[in-house]
Amino acid sequence: MCTSIIEIARAEGMAKRGDQWFPLTRSVVAYDHARHAPLGDVITLDFLNTDLGAEARAGIELTLESAKDLRAALDRAIAAAEFEEAEVRGKGAVLSLVRAA
Repeated sequence: MCTSIIEIARAEGMAKRGDQWFPLTRSVVAYDHARHAPLGDVITLDFLNTDLGAEARAGIELTLESAKDLRAALDRAIAAAEFEEAEVRGKGAVLSLVRAA
């Protein structure tokens, strides 16, 4: 069964394929049959540069559980990075994270 579940987002960063790095323009998240992993349906993550053609692509296939674990790790890292950025830029801690005595 094809699910047709696809989400596309702008991406700014770099990806590596083999020994070559390339700049990113898009990230694609989909849920469909695995193409390479010996699994059933998977979450696929594709990082690509649409201006550089098919060779400028890094792809990942994850089980749904692994994708959930990755999402949780990303959420934790993003929250910590946002807190760190607020501290570095002198904005102080987010009030909702500070408990009054």
